[in-house]
Amino acid sequence: MNCRHCQTSLKYTFLDLGCAPPSNAYLSEEDLNRPEVYLPLKIKVCDKCWLVQTEDYVNSKSLFKSDYAYFSSTSSSFLLHSKNYSNKIIKELNLNKTSYVIEVASNDGYLLKNFIEKKIPCLGIEPTKSTADAAEKLNIPIIREFFCETLGKQLASEYKQADLIIGNNVYAHVPDINDFTKGLKAALKFDGTITLEFPHLLSLIEQTQFDTIYHEHFSYLSFNIVNDIFSAAGLRIWHVEEISTHGGSLRVYGCHQNEKRETNRSVDELLKKEAIHGLLKLETYMSFADKVNKIKDDLLSFLIEQKCSGNKVVAYGAAAKGNTFLNYAGVRNDLIDFVVDKSPNKHGKFLPGSHIPIVSEQKISEIKPEYVLILPWNIKEEVIEQLSYTRNWNSKFVVAVPELKIL
Repeated sequence: MNCRHCQTSLKYTFLDLGCAPPSNAYLSEEDLNRPEVYLPLKIKVCDKCWLVQTEDYVNSKSLFKSDYAYFSSTSSSFLLHSKNYSNKIIKELNLNKTSYVIEVASNDGYLLKNFIEKKIPCLGIEPTKSTADAAEKLNIPIIREFFCETLGKQLASEYKQADLIIGNNVYAHVPDINDFTKGLKAALKFDGTITLEFPHLLSLIEQTQFDTIYHEHFSYLSFNIVNDIFSAAGLRIWHVEEISTHGGSLRVYGCHQNEKRETNRSVDELLKKEAIHGLLKLETYMSFADKVNKIKDDLLSFLIEQKCSGNKVVAYGAAAKGNTFLNYAGVRNDLIDFVVDKSPNKHGKFLPGSHIPIVSEQKISEIKPEYVLILPWNIKEEVIEQLSYTRNWNSKFVVAVPELKIL
């Protein structure tokens, strides 16, 4: 396999998580009696440009199907984050009724609804039917396609270039990141702004966030590589912010290469920070697997100990990161009774691989478990507040990443 950005032959493995089903391929009861597709989940690192990427096995269209079950609006903290961003960027760019905003991977309209409320014209690009349907119910115009350079040029030819292009948690999901970035350039007005948010590779490595690795994520991004990809496409990052979402993310601000805006010192500072923390050195990537195995072993030891003691353990959050962890650790429903999720779209289904049933929150009150394992550790404060009533029977919360903790 060659690097998706610079085409260098990939020689080094960052992490091998064996084989697993796609993390968002939830199962119906009927599916449990059918063969399940398992795919290798091996992550390579390019020793020339430092792009960390999944080994090629699947394409995005096989992962993001019409019944895709991830709805951004189910997280109250993420809704607040999106509202705060919208208010901030509208003010900074002086967006109004004459502006035009495009969001790539607009999901269920969780973000663009803030622009609709302020009567700012916008367009969502979302290929999955379930989430696109939800966005259209909010009166958000939707194009149901995967974004690419061809679509970007089509929008330009239709006089639909944007003052602002938003891409939150999509950049890591695209198999051809160069083509996607060229599409951003094509769809951007001459003085327009691009903002992208994506999990930061530095956080993944320093906090051993291996459960953010799954088939739907084709790339794991440092600021250095994103800066290079933008430059190769004729774009320039003029500002970057480190934000807290998903355990540590970046928000980059881009524009056309020769646009008049000055580059903020935040760009050079973060490039230097990543170099200091070893993201341009091969040994940083080669030592990661040992840390991952310790986290896996610690969780398995805890779950087995509770089973032997007769204690019930349930999980919260039927999220992709939890599926990565459970499948790598070989956890099944003999160790975790069920998983609770806020999204009614997942209730009655089963986690891929582990076949743990997904249920509504009411089930927790019925069986009163001794422990609740929070799989989406990035929203643990939100979950603990939501399930605070479990303290009435002395239940405890558990997180396993970056280390096992009983809260």
